[in-house]
Parts: sequence; structure tokens; C-alpha cells
Amino acid sequence: MELRQLEYFLRVAELGSFTRAALALDIAQPALSRQVRLLEVELRQNLLKRNGRGVTTTEAGQLLLEHCRGILHQVERAREDMARVEGALAGRVVLGMPPSAARMLTVPLTRRFRQQLPQAALSIAEGLSFAMQEWLLAGRLDIALLYNPNPSPDVMLEPLTSEQLYLVGRRDGAFESEPLALRALAEIPLVIPNRPHTVRMLLESQMAQIGCKPLVALEIDGVPAILDLVADGAGCAVLTHQAVLTSSHPQRFQVRPIVQPDIHSRLFLATASSRVTTLTQNMVLRLIRETVHAVYPAAMVSIDA
Repeated sequence: MELRQLEYFLRVAELGSFTRAALALDIAQPALSRQVRLLEVELRQNLLKRNGRGVTTTEAGQLLLEHCRGILHQVERAREDMARVEGALAGRVVLGMPPSAARMLTVPLTRRFRQQLPQAALSIAEGLSFAMQEWLLAGRLDIALLYNPNPSPDVMLEPLTSEQLYLVGRRDGAFESEPLALRALAEIPLVIPNRPHTVRMLLESQMAQIGCKPLVALEIDGVPAILDLVADGAGCAVLTHQAVLTSSHPQRFQVRPIVQPDIHSRLFLATASSRVTTLTQNMVLRLIRETVHAVYPAAMVSIDA
């Protein structure tokens, strides 16, 4: 199995066409098809389904595709490690962030990055925390910001900040502003994300500890969609105050602190335990810490805080 063959297969699978992949790779299509076929012969698996509209991956092909992304990403990291012997802070760093954190951090972080690492490249991917933890272990990400991750010996976690969760409702005369006991959420229709979204899992876990569960009116992923439904009167939401403030129309909403107990969503900086970070990645880690502490109102001291 050659790296070239994996790269060729990856490009064909992602573009869905041998013709488009050959153009992107600047090689002849027959040569591309031959290399992919040699890979299939070696693995004794059909990796692609060929049809008149292009190609799609088989079950085996989809599995190899996930491996390819991690393998080729790590090969690029190895090249950067060799380059750092010369002392250059260069190369590409792939950072994963949840959408809510990305809205707050992307602009100030990339500004710092361009100023301090002009020879390097930063790629930012958005995703849910549980999925990004898997991407990190698969080698598709160098660094990830994760909300309330499950502890794992394969992942190094550093606490960054903690945000209190609030009940979010439509701003009108019927919505009060004083603190609300967590138990009361069992009687308030909620618009919340699907499992295993971290806010959903955190809320259910905390309510189970006091012997109740949330009253789910609608399940939908994505803060903008949740807030649109809240504004339309479909129910209330449980979100951080920053999620409301960074929305397109924050004036449409009112928030109530959740107490007895209050709930905090914790943001962690994550790297894979099995991989050595490059000089460039270490610099990006430092920039992330600086940016988070500048943007978020409170910083955690320890994982148990």
C-alpha cells in the first residue's frame, strides 16, 4: 500500500469522479484508475461503486477513507516535524471547534495567528464535541476545543473556561428574569439539541441527579435554529448567555439563571496523548489559551472546578 495510492483514492472518493480527481491531481485518468485498482487488488476489497454519474464509496471504501484522512494528515505532520529542525514555525495546523466557540474565537484567534505565525497555515473545522474527539484520535485534527468531553487516556485535556447555562425565552411580558430552580425545567417545554449533544447530555444528567427530566417540546441541532424556534414561541432553550449575545438578534430574547444547582458547561483544550506536538502546534496552543482568556468572562482553575 503506497501513500500515493491512498492520496489518489482519497481524492477520487471526495470528488466522486475519476475525471475530476485526475484534473485535480494533474495526472492522466488511466494512470489514476490503474493505481486505485491496484489498491483494491492489494486489499482484496471493492472500494468504489462505479456508475454513469461518477463513483461512490462501498462500505469498505468508506472505512478506508476515514483511515486515509488520518494517515495522510499525520504524514504531513511528519514533514513539518522534519522542517522544524531548521527552526521555522511553519506548516498547517488543523483545529476543531464547536460552532458556539467558533463564533466567539475564530476572528480574534486568526488575527493573533496571522500576526505571530505568518509562515504557517491554520485550518478550522466545526463539529460537535463528541464527533471531534473521534476526529482527534483518528488524526484528522491536531487540536480540538471540546465541551464536557468524556475523560480518556488517549486524550490530554486542559480546562479553559466555564460558562453557566441559562433558560432562554422570548422577550415578552410573560417571561420573567429572576433565577429559576433546575427542577422547574421539568414543566417548561424546551427546544433542545438531539443526543449526544453536550448541552443535552449535561442537562439530562444534572436533572436525573435530582430525580426529574426535561420536558422536550422539540429536538433540533444548531443554536440559530433553536433560537429561531424560541422566538417563534415553540418553547424555551437552555444555552449559555454568550450564545444568545452572539446571535443575530439578541434583543429578541431574555435569559434566566438556572440555580439549585446552577449548571456550567466546561470548555477544554484537547490533544491526542499518543502524538508529539510540533513547535507550530505548541504556539497555536498558547494562542488559543490567550484568546480564550481574553474573550470569555471566566477561566477555570482545574478540571474539578
